[in-house]
Amino acid sequence: MKVLILNGSPRKDGNTSVALNEMKKVFEAEGVEAEIVQVGNKDVRGCIACGSCGQTGKCVFDDIVNELAPKFQEADGLVVGSPVYYASANATLIAVLDRLFYSSHFDKTMKVGASVVCARRGGCSATFDELNKYFTISNMPIASSQYWNSIHGRGPGEADLDEEGKQTMRVLARNMTFLMRSIQLGKEKYGLPETEEHAWTHFIR
Repeated sequence: MKVLILNGSPRKDGNTSVALNEMKKVFEAEGVEAEIVQVGNKDVRGCIACGSCGQTGKCVFDDIVNELAPKFQEADGLVVGSPVYYASANATLIAVLDRLFYSSHFDKTMKVGASVVCARRGGCSATFDELNKYFTISNMPIASSQYWNSIHGRGPGEADLDEEGKQTMRVLARNMTFLMRSIQLGKEKYGLPETEEHAWTHFIR
């Protein structure tokens, strides 16, 4: 099994990394292949709604987003981590996710998603909810833990002192592994849920 982990922090070895590395250790101990990709320090622009991906199957801007798409397609799960900025995720990460989810047209049904947030103090819940919306619009079940998936720290490495936060990450990784394995068994026995043609309803009459 494979998990793709996106680090939305601009700091490669910052406090968000503490949380994601805690998960990566558990995944590897469970025999799950886990790759962390640093995206928060990339030069990424937002979606311009050009519609080009509808014809080509990839984003018109050929950057990290198009590199991530095949990794996401192959993965059984996706973990997205971000520091909290003004009760929101890093804007670079949001640009990546907007374009990645919109321009990649493969079926994401039953890929397991998990979001992880890091803050000095507040804003974690709002950011956590923001990131989870990418999963819930894509037929992706969300892995949960013993607490909302947050860790706290301001200065470099301070998150390593948050024992409850690190434990929450370990529990999350174990639960995510169990869920991915359960879904794999379910697909082998029952297949994916029946699909319907999407009913596109607009609110302008």
